[in-house]
Formats: sequence, structure tokens, C-alpha cells
Amino acid sequence: MNPTENPRPHYSSDAGYTQLTNRRVVRISGPGADKFVQGQFSQHVDEVTQTQSLRATACTPKGRAYCVTRMVRHGQDLLMDLDAELADDTLSHLRKYLMLFRGTSMDVLPSARILGLTGKPAAITACGDAAESLSRPGQTLATGSGILIRIEDTSDQTARYEWWQLEGDQPLPEELPELPMAHWNAASISAGVPWLTAQTREAYVPQMLNLQHLQGVHFKKGCYTGQEVIARMHFLGQLKKSLFRLRFEGSDTAPEPGTRLLCEGKSVGEVVNAELTSEQAGEMLAVIRHDAQQGTLALEGMNTVTVTMQPLPYPVPEQQPATQADT
Repeated sequence: MNPTENPRPHYSSDAGYTQLTNRRVVRISGPGADKFVQGQFSQHVDEVTQTQSLRATACTPKGRAYCVTRMVRHGQDLLMDLDAELADDTLSHLRKYLMLFRGTSMDVLPSARILGLTGKPAAITACGDAAESLSRPGQTLATGSGILIRIEDTSDQTARYEWWQLEGDQPLPEELPELPMAHWNAASISAGVPWLTAQTREAYVPQMLNLQHLQGVHFKKGCYTGQEVIARMHFLGQLKKSLFRLRFEGSDTAPEPGTRLLCEGKSVGEVVNAELTSEQAGEMLAVIRHDAQQGTLALEGMNTVTVTMQPLPYPVPEQQPATQADT
């Protein structure tokens, strides 16, 4: 199936903010902070600066992502965000490596919070006219005790931002309407930006989640846990499945992460994230085999639901059959 345009809106793109209560902010500080991060995450720590924030993944030795995060520079420290549901397990695992770096700590900031801002007017209202200077994903702006980060636009080119507030006494932007978490999740799906859940943790190599196209993988940095598998997939062209955006219709519930996608009765992929956008329809991100993208897809156990491909808002050359991709 070729990607088709959705005749109905995916979500309201009106300006507003969302309290991302499912996220925890973690500070890594001390003399070994950069070296620790360099050895465990897929991003080159030197490229995380006072004006640039980048995504990163932490992986198992087999290259499977157990953490998808964003790295933010704050003074000499590094900040990252973790899904609240996965935070304890992720921190426990990372601390096994942190023990090697004397004087370096990694702690959740209990008073910090992240607000998602939808639309450029929302960013300007919340953070001032300087927010207009952020024109591409990853650019950052210091805002008093916080940091404003431009992230990926939605498929209809609605600008999105994350406002990391590091002190708990900052007021909410009451001039703006508060939008529900489902709105932010739907916008993330529209932007083609996945997040991990308990069902998908350690299920995918970062390239299967398109993270190399979302500022999440640096292929020229040195060694880190899982790097050998990730690099081999990149340089030998072994990527056989990756992230697609799809629309589902005919259900008043969104498929759960991990739900299998079928083509002619055979499993060809799994749902990563999904969200309703109307009473009987919604959007999802799913990892699907490249050789199945032209077939008729169905959701396992949801026989009355129709599934159609939607275009991602960024190119994924690896998904093009005629392209000899290098990932």
C-alpha cells in the first residue's frame, strides 16, 4: 500500500501545553559524566552543547535499545529524560557502569518537569520572542531556570517544543490551554517519533526505530555498549525492517504496543505506539518488514479494523526497495 493522505485531521493543532507527567529528568554530574555517557549511549557527547540537544539510546550488548532519551547540556552536567515506567530499571542498569567513575553521580531531579508545547505561538507565549529563533530540531534556548528545545514538527508542519523546567516553583503558562497527554502522543506519532514501553523495551536495534533519522545515533563515535551490532547493521546494509506510520479505522480502542501486524496471515511487524484521534480511528507507529510494506496489513485480533500506510514527515531511504541504503 502506498502512503495515503488522511482526509480527517489527526488531532487539533491549536497552540497549547501538555504536562509530560510520564517523564523523569535525570542529572549526570561529576568528573566522569561525559566519559560515562560516551561509553553507554549512541550519541557523541561532544555534540551535546549549550545550544544543541540530541537524542540517544542505551542498548544491550546485542544492540537492542532499552532506553531512548534526549541529552541536554546544563553547565558542566548532562541531563536526560526517562519514561517514568521504565526509569527505575534503566537507572539500576546504568549504575552498574557508573560505579567505575568515582565522584560521578546520576540522580532523578524530583522538582523538575517537562512541558510539551504545541505550535510556535505557544513557545513564544511561554518563553518570549526569543523562542522564534529555534528553527530546527535540537536547537535549545536557555529560559531562566529552564531550557526550551525545538523538536520535530508534526506531519502537518506544526512546530513542537519541550520546555524543561528544572525548578519546581515555575508557574504553568496559564495564558495557554492545557492539552491532554493523548494529544501530545498523537502529535509525536504524527511526527514519526517513537517511545519505548515495557512491551517494546529491548525489542529493537535503534535503526529499526528510525532513530538514525531523528538525531539519535552517531555512527562515527568510538565504542559503546551495543555499538558493534549497530555499526554492522549500518555499514553492511542489514536493516530489513524499520518504523512506519499508519492509520487504523474501525476500533474505539488503540492497539497495544507489541500487537502483531499481519500480511496474508503472516506476522510482518509489531505496533510500537498507538493513539486514538477520533472515536473510531487513530494513528500508530509500527516496525514492519520492508518487503511487506506494499501488502495488505491487518492487526492481529482486530479483524474488523482497517490499516493504511501514512507518510512519515522525514525521508527513510532504507524503506525504498530500489535504494541500496547504507544502513
